[in-house]
Amino acid sequence: MSTVSLSPARLTLSLLAAGVIGGAGATFISSHHAGAAIPANTASTAAVAAAPIAPVAGAPDFSQIAERHGAAVVNITVTGMRSASNDEDEDQAAAPQGAMPPGMSPNDPFYEFFRRFGPPGFAAPNPRAQQQPMRGQGSGFIVSADGVILTNAHVVHGAKEVTVKLTDRREFQAKVLGEDPKTDVAVIRINAKDLPVVPLGSTRELRPGEWVAAMGSPFGFENSVTVGVVSAKGRSLPDDGYVPFIQTDVAINPGNSGGPLFNARGEVVGINSQIYSRSGGYMGLSFAIPIELATKVKEQIVATGKASHARLGVAIQEVNQSLADSFKLDRPEGALVASVDPGGPADKAGLQVGDVIRKVDGQAIVSSGDLPAVIGQSRPGEKVALEVWRHGKREEISAKLGDAAEKPAKVAEAEQAAPGQQAKLGLALRPLQPQELRGSGVTNGLVVEQSSGPSARAGVQPGDVLVAINGTPVKSVEQVREAVAKSDKSVALLIQRGDSRIFVPVRIG
Repeated sequence: MSTVSLSPARLTLSLLAAGVIGGAGATFISSHHAGAAIPANTASTAAVAAAPIAPVAGAPDFSQIAERHGAAVVNITVTGMRSASNDEDEDQAAAPQGAMPPGMSPNDPFYEFFRRFGPPGFAAPNPRAQQQPMRGQGSGFIVSADGVILTNAHVVHGAKEVTVKLTDRREFQAKVLGEDPKTDVAVIRINAKDLPVVPLGSTRELRPGEWVAAMGSPFGFENSVTVGVVSAKGRSLPDDGYVPFIQTDVAINPGNSGGPLFNARGEVVGINSQIYSRSGGYMGLSFAIPIELATKVKEQIVATGKASHARLGVAIQEVNQSLADSFKLDRPEGALVASVDPGGPADKAGLQVGDVIRKVDGQAIVSSGDLPAVIGQSRPGEKVALEVWRHGKREEISAKLGDAAEKPAKVAEAEQAAPGQQAKLGLALRPLQPQELRGSGVTNGLVVEQSSGPSARAGVQPGDVLVAINGTPVKSVEQVREAVAKSDKSVALLIQRGDSRIFVPVRIG
């Protein structure tokens, strides 16, 4: 299970899979809280989805939606073998504690499966066993009467065998047409005809507070229905920059992965994918992939067997209030360019370090996470219009996007500056020597010999190289003094440490 620390709450990010390890036959789950089971609809095999159901006054009655579309929601079981390493300590050191079965090799095809959503505290098999049978469960929904099914990529990734069970108890061996790890969308197909399908909706009109319902197989309880509301839209999550998630408070648990999220009209608006949790079970924070994004990925996979995503070729970071003050922005919004890949799409378009990307094709970039989500949904080769903030004014730049498969974009983590009360920078600087210039890979900059006061509190350390201040390349100590004198609140220092660069906002007034 992939984890991210959100101190002080210390929540973990969990993908919603349920699984069983063979041998001891121990079932491992991460919560006892599951949705209420709804009897399966075994009668309908209509090939075409019915018209959307009109919402009623007050809280919607999702029983009609469950009855009408439950037959198009399927249970998915995956099986395979995992390879067990003889070096338990080495394998455990490479994985989040408690998230990985002891002895699992990183080269095992199910390694990612368990790294991302294997809950803590389950009974582990003998780590010295060379092969262990494995089972996992998830959900999916039929989008084409000839057997095309949408689910999550993490449900079927690395599986040797995928079995789809319908609500009429028929079972089919499924073929994985393709999977896209960047969006966690997969397309599978079963050999069947005249199947019931779900109607697909849109997230454009979806609003926070609107009722939604999830259907799936939490812990194997097929066609369970749980209800809640949309909490927010466009959420960015760690390691999932390509997806603007729908956040809900719908109760979903391991086994719900890949199942549909319905609006009150009975239309699918998302694919249930992840939760934030302390225990691995539902805690009121659930996330779904928007159906428009999933449909785009599905169309590519059906046509070519894979999905492609565009890249701009920049490393970006969040704009906080200190950085907004440093760059004279009216509000802390946008994606700050911390580095530009040499020869990449952004470099060819003329983007510079210190630019703040505010819009892409007219779409506002509020959080830095908005940028990879927008760019990632574009196709390689497409041209986009970028509105950037450079040296205190807006500029328009056209960029031809590259292919994300060639080189994945990096996102820099922003340092948070501590409030400074001193009206000076607190740095002792000296020019780079010729051998240092060659060794550091920079063409200009100043070495930080001592860091104190505001700069030290912001995280600047001796040995760092100051490359730019407020987006302007640094060539002399005098230039730094002048920039600080002109700034009344804060300055943005572009620091290189090792091979990494990041803007550090420093409060000076």
